[in-house]
Amino acid sequence: MRAFWLPLATLWWRELIRFWREKARVLGFVGSPLVFWLIIGSGFGDLAFFFPGALTLTVMFSAVFSTMSLIEDRREGFLLSMLVSPATLAWIQGLIFMAFGPLTGMWLSPARLAGAVGVVFLISLTFTLLGFLIAWHMQSSQGFHAVMNLALFPLWMVSGSLFTPDKAHGWIKLVMKVNPLTYPQASLLRLLDPRASADMPGLAFSLAITGACALVLLVAATAAATRTSKTSAA
Repeated sequence: MRAFWLPLATLWWRELIRFWREKARVLGFVGSPLVFWLIIGSGFGDLAFFFPGALTLTVMFSAVFSTMSLIEDRREGFLLSMLVSPATLAWIQGLIFMAFGPLTGMWLSPARLAGAVGVVFLISLTFTLLGFLIAWHMQSSQGFHAVMNLALFPLWMVSGSLFTPDKAHGWIKLVMKVNPLTYPQASLLRLLDPRASADMPGLAFSLAITGACALVLLVAATAAATRTSKTSAA
């Protein structure tokens, strides 16, 4: 076990140090969603409703694009243990963004705050797994950026971040129901905004769906890394 945990901890610490030394990277990942939240939330006249969506955006992009380094690290022999660092970084950035919650008049009980912290970690883990799975099959960072930008923004926009299902029209309602990002977003909305729409999925159901997605992605990512390792060995 020591042979596994010591390298894992070393890689995890390596990525944390690398991230915090790049101040522009920290500013970009946290500052961009913050500005986005202030502008869009002010435009809608409801900073509190839009706050969970901006938080999801922060964690989602941090988790996914932190895995882009795997495209290079894979060639140097780093495998599935590299999942820990991007998930941790995304979680920390999400917590930093959550600190701005009181600006919306949002004050959470200890139980709701603990629940939100846990959901943010689950979201960061889920999107780290997704980013890993896609990066593992990519040959260039440019291709990774193109695929993720094409997929992430549409998923986020129809997840309940900009509007809830009761305000959606036509086929968008169906898309929101089958969108896996709807459920972690619903979890945060239920915990952070007590005025959350009754039309959003319930907290327990949303957590179950999010956890199931994370489990499926973990199995798929592990299988992809294992299969590649066996092929290389052969």
